[in-house]
Amino acid sequence: VDFSSPPKSEKRRVIVDFSSPNIAKEMHVGHLRSTIIGESVCRILEYCGHDVDRVNHVGDWGTQFGMLIQYLKEEFPNFENDQPNITDLTQFYKNAKMRFDENADFKKTAQLNVVALQSGDVACKKIWQILCDISRKEFKKVYNRLDVKVEECGESFYNDKISDVIKEFESKKLISIEEGGAKCIFLPSKKFPIPLMVQKSDGGFGYDSTDMAALKYRLCKLKADRVVYITDYSQANHFHMCFEAAEMMGWVTPDGPRLDHIGFGTVQGEDGKRFKTRSGDTVRLVDLLDEAVKRMKERLLERISAGSASITVEEVDVTAAACGYGAVKYFDLHRNPTSNYCFSYDRMLDDRGNTAIYLLYAHARLVSICAKAKERHGADVDKLIAAGEKIVVDHPSERNLVFHLEMFSDHIVTTLDDLFPYHICEYLYLTSKATSDFITKCKVLGSPEMNSRIMLCQATAIVMRQCFDLLGIQYVMRI
Repeated sequence: VDFSSPPKSEKRRVIVDFSSPNIAKEMHVGHLRSTIIGESVCRILEYCGHDVDRVNHVGDWGTQFGMLIQYLKEEFPNFENDQPNITDLTQFYKNAKMRFDENADFKKTAQLNVVALQSGDVACKKIWQILCDISRKEFKKVYNRLDVKVEECGESFYNDKISDVIKEFESKKLISIEEGGAKCIFLPSKKFPIPLMVQKSDGGFGYDSTDMAALKYRLCKLKADRVVYITDYSQANHFHMCFEAAEMMGWVTPDGPRLDHIGFGTVQGEDGKRFKTRSGDTVRLVDLLDEAVKRMKERLLERISAGSASITVEEVDVTAAACGYGAVKYFDLHRNPTSNYCFSYDRMLDDRGNTAIYLLYAHARLVSICAKAKERHGADVDKLIAAGEKIVVDHPSERNLVFHLEMFSDHIVTTLDDLFPYHICEYLYLTSKATSDFITKCKVLGSPEMNSRIMLCQATAIVMRQCFDLLGIQYVMRI
């Protein structure tokens, strides 16, 4: 009955770098794809027995902290004794940036704060920690809603490792000193128009520096067999440059470890541009998710009023959350991540077509059939399975459904290569359609084949639940 066993594979250590919001900024719609794709990738790898590090490479270091530290000092002078009540991180950041741009004295002091922070100044470090703590609380609101688990290891962790990495490149004469003193790495493939700049002309470090230090740490210290980065497609060149530099150093060879970048497209509005609010602001991820749940709740209450729902009013909130969050996830995950897509609540919450709502209803229908078999006919599917009863396949629709169930493991194997969750979505949708065909053409309840067919319903529900788990979608037993 259980077709959902994972394929056999040799256990590997895999590091998945995903989500990665910036400290002192709200998570917005731009973080949606990395977060939910990354969570699904981790679940797929863990399901197949791999040792997975779920790394949240947060932006917790850089020149912007100079202005943020100074702004907090001025707006919350009693910060050491009274925790600042910053409820809107986006506005806090905007206000600090505005003062930085308009006030020369503030700008100068902010720049000095950067030096002080990087030198370990106690006061600056304390404010920096406050900003990090406030941000984490806001990030957690999103992660809790999406049932995402991450382990924070931000840019600051690698700050003291950068110099040694630069020295290692210098020891192999792979550093070129450019005009102004910037230290660059020119890659031999000539695929990229610019070099990696591992140290700026002013002695500072940027993304190239941090990411090379992080890659060295993950490959050489953590001994990763595979490192997967999940960011928007515009960063593809940057990461492939880092991968090539790692090859130059011998950190990776043609035999491994494996380095992958999953680059995803843009979430767009109806106008084909980046999805924003009506006022033109970036959409907060918490607001986007809550709106999906709100709309789903309204639909469920309408169904209850119409007498077409299987849940009570008391179950609406939990069901709406599972369906609303699941709808947002599936609407993203069911397509190739490299493509852009137009965000639409109406389409993602539709109970027809290739949507999470359709699939969740299909699953709930299978559960309902098994429940009715027990209540009305005394046929307990769990007892039948425990007794070793077999599924008898005769009708073409039965054979077609069993064929789809047998293909589960093959789809997992396919997904393990490129780690695109849409393979599982595609499988889940096609299996659901085969299920619908089976239920339509084969009488289950009260038929001579009832015992076999409710076992087939149960087998299908088990596979569907496994797919939902791999996609990070909370399934429900009734809707």
